[in-house]
Amino acid sequence: MFSLTIRRHFMIAHSLPRPAFGPAQGLHGATFVAEVTFRRRELTEDAIVLDIAAAGELVDGILAGLKYKNLNEHPDFRDVLTTTEVLARYLAEQVAAAVRTAPDGGGLAGVDVTLRENPDAWASYSLKLPAE
Repeated sequence: MFSLTIRRHFMIAHSLPRPAFGPAQGLHGATFVAEVTFRRRELTEDAIVLDIAAAGELVDGILAGLKYKNLNEHPDFRDVLTTTEVLARYLAEQVAAAVRTAPDGGGLAGVDVTLRENPDAWASYSLKLPAE
């Protein structure tokens, strides 16, 4: 299996209003490093997983809808706890939907998203894509 990873960072605000989250129950900011990995069983005829520039633009476009936003007010997260795990799944699903129309986006086997809150803590979500 081949893979290509794009790394970006973004800042959001949110709250996690449950006792399990202690001080994070209140509104606070978070800076995430997002690592988005595209997986393919075989390389394209151009010997790539996906064009790096196209992959970066795709991820940038999705993150643009989240950067500097209060996720408590974001329509996609109404009544949703925006934990790191939930955000990783959301990004993987958004990337999977967008990559279908990207050049060489067909035939990908999966998308993995890792969100790093700091160098010592992160969460990931792996999404297998249907074979074409």
